[in-house]
Amino acid sequence: MSDDDLVFKALADPTRRHLLDQLFERDGRTLTELESELEMTRFGVMKHLRLLEEAGLVTTRKEGREKRHFLNPVPIRLIHDRWIDKYTEHHVSVLADLKRELEADHD
Repeated sequence: MSDDDLVFKALADPTRRHLLDQLFERDGRTLTELESELEMTRFGVMKHLRLLEEAGLVTTRKEGREKRHFLNPVPIRLIHDRWIDKYTEHHVSVLADLKRELEADHD
């Protein structure tokens, strides 16, 4: 499975997107902190975090007995650049050109 496929698979699930949102709000959360906002078992949250790690969207660091989770936005940015930006750039430039033309005609 390609890196893009892993990211799309990870982002396809609302629980995983919620976990990413939590880490965006405050990075470096523990499993206990992340699971406190979900109606799910600890094991279930761990499974989702593992998929996010495999996709490179979450990194971890051990601090004593705790494991802290951190958001890695780079894979999402790469998806944006590859799959979103290229499709919107042309449309945006066409609209900007149209705006300039309409404003020039109005003057």
